[in-house]
Amino acid sequence: MTAARPAAAPLPATPDLRGLLLPDLTDLVRALGAPAYRGRQIARWVYGCGVEDISEMTDLPITFRERLGEAARIGTLAVRRSTDAADGSATKLLAACEDGQTVECVLMRFDDGRRSACVSTQAGCAMGCAFCATGLGGFARNLSAGEIISQALAIRARADRRLSNVVFMGMGEPLANYEATVRAARILAAPWGLGIGVRHLTISTVGLVPQIRRLAGEGLQITLAVSLHAPTDALRRPLVPVTERYPIADLIAACRDYLAATGRRLTFEYVLIDGVNDGDAEGRALGRLLRGLLCHVNVIPLNPVPGIPLRRPAVGRVRAFARCVRDAGIPVTVRIERGTEIQAACGQLRLADGSGRASRWTPAPPPGGVPVPASGGARTHGGEGPA
Repeated sequence: MTAARPAAAPLPATPDLRGLLLPDLTDLVRALGAPAYRGRQIARWVYGCGVEDISEMTDLPITFRERLGEAARIGTLAVRRSTDAADGSATKLLAACEDGQTVECVLMRFDDGRRSACVSTQAGCAMGCAFCATGLGGFARNLSAGEIISQALAIRARADRRLSNVVFMGMGEPLANYEATVRAARILAAPWGLGIGVRHLTISTVGLVPQIRRLAGEGLQITLAVSLHAPTDALRRPLVPVTERYPIADLIAACRDYLAATGRRLTFEYVLIDGVNDGDAEGRALGRLLRGLLCHVNVIPLNPVPGIPLRRPAVGRVRAFARCVRDAGIPVTVRIERGTEIQAACGQLRLADGSGRASRWTPAPPPGGVPVPASGGARTHGGEGPA
């Protein structure tokens, strides 16, 4: 399958201040005839205070604010829906961009006091993963850096304390929107930006090998989370079609390069699907594949999506799979689910709202679900009791 190239976000008539780095802001104010330090003042208002209108920047001269308003703008998202989990662990936002495209972002609350934001990088997704709700809604366009930052600001405004982490795990493939994703990450991390710190950022990817290597050269110690979901190419292809272009061997080699360049432990995401990739054989194969890597496996029982005929495994099967991987010496956790009842899996709220469209990039799962290859993919259950 050849995915169509993602479209660029439409260029606004004036730049969005929420997507500008400090050097960009400095260049802008100098072009307007103001001293360079005005750039840092604007950054404080835009990123530190989260203002939505240039007129709110009250320590800037009125005449300068007027010139700035003619040369730039502050892009905003209109929150269309906000849904809270019954236990208070998550708040899911469906927000509309200025052109009407909708995106999702989530505030996650943890018992230890952490507050994390999950942000989207695209309106829709073209990767076509078999179990993903976002792909069902189709792909529309890439988001700008400003639209990504606006999600984090919307989440921060609803948190009862500072954001401690941001994960690029919402709608879309972050590394398919590389420039905007990295620009947003720099703004999130910088002291003049949201001040979250680069080590508290995580970028997820289905495994775009050239972009992983490019990210390794950025000098950013961002945690890389790889959506693996299978230990063999034969099993992964129907789940993650990009495997056809970037086989697992190439992906793991790129991950080793990323680890060598950044020193950051890798995370491998593994969505566990009943009867497809959840057997003991798959667990042992995953352990062999990752042995020797500084990494961690995040096992995620499938979040069921209406219209996708796949099921989550029983709790005992999840524990047995995790135990097989752990026995190979690989650290494993089973993801704590936050917001299942509020459709917090990426793309679900957008679908429920009626947004999105059918996509030729998203293959429909065959009747009965994703086929399990005959070689090495058979489900082998062993011990369904507690781990």
